Amino acid sequence: MTALLEVNGLKKHFPIHGGFLGQETAKVYAVDGVSFAIARGETLSLVGESGCGKSTVGRAILRLFSITEGEVYLDGERIDNLSAGRLRSMRQRMQVVFQDPFSSLNPRMRVRDILAEPLVNFGLVKGRRDLNEKVADLMDKVHLPRDAVGRFPHEFSGGQRQRIGIARALAPGADLIICDEAVSALDVSVKAQIINLLVELQDTLGLSLLFISHDLATVEHLTHRVAVMYLGKIVELADRRALFAHPHHPYTRALLSAVPVPDPTAKRQRIILKGDVPSPINPPSGCKFHTRCPFVFDRCKVEEPELRPVGGDTAHTAACHLDHVPGEEDAVVPVAA
Repeated sequence: MTALLEVNGLKKHFPIHGGFLGQETAKVYAVDGVSFAIARGETLSLVGESGCGKSTVGRAILRLFSITEGEVYLDGERIDNLSAGRLRSMRQRMQVVFQDPFSSLNPRMRVRDILAEPLVNFGLVKGRRDLNEKVADLMDKVHLPRDAVGRFPHEFSGGQRQRIGIARALAPGADLIICDEAVSALDVSVKAQIINLLVELQDTLGLSLLFISHDLATVEHLTHRVAVMYLGKIVELADRRALFAHPHHPYTRALLSAVPVPDPTAKRQRIILKGDVPSPINPPSGCKFHTRCPFVFDRCKVEEPELRPVGGDTAHTAACHLDHVPGEEDAVVPVAA
């Protein structure tokens, strides 16, 4: 499949200013060299603990702020260095669904006006009748009644408000939608409905999704591939089935061990990581995970691992100096330098 979105070596460092003259005293290494691609019609989930930089990746792709280093391509065209004028037309093709379905909608605007705004801004309608038809079609796509367009956001439930947010993202005809924790604020049953809606829209419209989440249980039912982030870097990238069946990186294993198992009789060894996530202002040398890794050895502390194929599978990569022992699913051994 052809890649719609390509991200190469993306970095975003936020300066910290202090002192009498407000000089830069340090940097927050929020994203520190992230690379991935998303094919047309594919969902890539970006997962990790809070503060790992996954939302910053999404905002950097959308150019909500400038990036420190790296390149971002949409459909083969580099977009991280576009002027404001050229970026405006490119934004029609990439939209976002935010975490909070209430604060992301203007409380003073009716749903009709919320959905009409991107259609008018990008010049996609011809007259009032055409506008009304397209707004009604958007309501149909997200399974909301057409006669609800005259209501305000506060008159809807959380799940309905998120459907409105999705409809707004669909309005300009986007190819790529970035879902930034789009279901984390919803109840479990409503969360499942929104996930099913996203899958349905992807199938019918051929959308590409970057799904940012900390919930691996949710990700498993939605995604095609998973990228696991830790402290500003991707530590494992794999097909959904491969990652959930054969996780390689110790951090991925720890995250998966915390996912609830539907079968109450099933046994799973819970992996408790020691210590706290290091500060992104002063990240550890070598492997950033070595301060919490149960399998750490000397090489981890001085040499930063690169993403490399796991077991000869080029589609499954991990940034770790460890390998599985053949035939022993849970065992790992150091790899020779």
